Amino acid sequence: MRKKIEILAPAKNLIQGIAAINAGADAVYIGAPQFGARTNATNSIEDIAEMVRYAHLFNAQVFVVINTILYDDELEICRKLIYQLYDIGIDALIIQDMAILEMKLPPIVLHASTQTNNRDPKHVKFLRDAGIKRVVLARELNLDQVKEIHEATDAELEFFVSGALCVSFSGNCYMSIANGERSANRGSCAQNCRLPYELIDGTGTTLIQTAHLLSIKDLDLSDQLPALIEAGITSFKIEGRLKDIVYVKNNTSFLRKRLDEFLENNPDKYQKASSGRTFYNFEPEMDRSFNRGYTDYFVNKRKEKIGSWDTPKSQGQFIGKVLEVKANGYVIENYEKLNNGDGLYFVNSNGEADGAQVNIIVNDIVVLNVLKSISVGTTIFRNSDAEFIKMVEQERSAIRKIGVHLHFSEIHKGFRLLAIDEDGHKSEMILKMEKSLANSGESVIPNIKKNLSKTGNTVFVVDEIDVQLIDNWFLPISKVNEIRRDVLQQLVEIRISQYQRETHQIIKTEHPYPVEKLDFTYNVSNQLARNFYKRHGVTEIEKAFELQWDPGKSRVMTTKYCVKYELGKCARFQRATMGEKVVEPLTLKHGEIEYKLKFNCKPCEMEIWEKDAELEFVDEDEQMMI
Repeated sequence: MRKKIEILAPAKNLIQGIAAINAGADAVYIGAPQFGARTNATNSIEDIAEMVRYAHLFNAQVFVVINTILYDDELEICRKLIYQLYDIGIDALIIQDMAILEMKLPPIVLHASTQTNNRDPKHVKFLRDAGIKRVVLARELNLDQVKEIHEATDAELEFFVSGALCVSFSGNCYMSIANGERSANRGSCAQNCRLPYELIDGTGTTLIQTAHLLSIKDLDLSDQLPALIEAGITSFKIEGRLKDIVYVKNNTSFLRKRLDEFLENNPDKYQKASSGRTFYNFEPEMDRSFNRGYTDYFVNKRKEKIGSWDTPKSQGQFIGKVLEVKANGYVIENYEKLNNGDGLYFVNSNGEADGAQVNIIVNDIVVLNVLKSISVGTTIFRNSDAEFIKMVEQERSAIRKIGVHLHFSEIHKGFRLLAIDEDGHKSEMILKMEKSLANSGESVIPNIKKNLSKTGNTVFVVDEIDVQLIDNWFLPISKVNEIRRDVLQQLVEIRISQYQRETHQIIKTEHPYPVEKLDFTYNVSNQLARNFYKRHGVTEIEKAFELQWDPGKSRVMTTKYCVKYELGKCARFQRATMGEKVVEPLTLKHGEIEYKLKFNCKPCEMEIWEKDAELEFVDEDEQMMI
């Protein structure tokens, strides 16, 4: 049996969800009215129902995100919401809080969000054994780790392959709530990681005056799809429920084309996860929509610097260097790529991120809308592509069609049109009318085929037409068009009604959880979740950070990203070139907010603590010997 491989796209709202399906997504994930990790991306039950209907037309799936932690007074509200979502036909819930597995639920499929510590085989196998069908793996994993998880469990594995990266382990970032009472695990991340910071060493010396020291590049694993499939990934996820429609359509289209190339070369082992094919009126390129520069993160282990220290905003597409400064503008490499209205990004002579808009291009001179001092040799990027945006925003820039065969024949009292789509669904209509021979001796068949092929704005494209007539009957064009419209509209309803949704009834289990003691990073915030873990052998459960943090003294982040490595001061990987060691503790400072950095070199992780925390610092050489 061939394995289905899926592209999973974000849907901020119904319009963007439909656009993602049209661009080639096999599934979309969308926020519910409550309890999603993006409070600015909620949707009504009515809109989600419409999303379900449209997606199911293409055998695509709709996953609804309920991935915040829940408080006790929200549990019943959440349970009722889940029943509503099940009743409108959604395919699965993406969840973080284990309280949901304790609820009396309809037979709905559950996926474990990346916030549920999905970083090792034991945890992933536990979730699968508890009834979770799919697990969204941690972004920090490398190919070997993914393969190890795949070999340990038959859970479906989902992996982020494009979009913004959380610098922290997902679900374990508490910077936002510690400094403003906005919880990321409650859907209200303040993005403290994108702020500018000073970096101060243990002697009080400022090593870096100001930079976005926790901001990292965006993810692009489009070149890694074959390797990830081989490692066990079956769903490729695009980040971006807060991004615009151009980003969604462009990234989805780009990955669709990449994946289709792979599927076409491996037809015996793999197949597309949904129906239809997409026709594009633009050439998708990921660097032409929002990005901070790209990285493959840790999928091929730690190899390069991944920080985006100049700005947390979009860098965009590389254009070229400034070759010459003119009185009214600049000569820029590859200026012919630019258009009036484009937004440009560059780092100015003060080392600061800067930008301007192209006003006009005269001969080879790029004239900006504001006067900027840009030196020769400055690298120019385009972070807003005016013509590309205009092109992609058009509704028909990506059109998805389902292949159909039409069979037109005569019956005793009229004619019959049978439509069979690419998945074998059948729709039939009868045209009752008196038959009369055409006045002309020319065959009517070419004209019938011509009008049957006019599928227009329907979701169908005719791949084959078969017309079988005993005589050269006269047929009004209006009647041919009418029966075609009716048979295709009926086929739409048949496809939706015959869609097979998978169901699964959660049954309470008692197999042991991989650890017996849970600290605050397990985000246990209600009694049902406590009951779940206790039944699975957990003996000690600390309350979620949101319920008990100690202001000024808490660990607010754990990350694989490392400031020392970005500085070139990592004794593990950069010993030959690092020079003198930095004096610890290193401190990040933004206004009155300060954080201490602690480096755990053996697991290759960095911790971020609030300024009043009392920490014990061990030399990195000693750590690696332990």
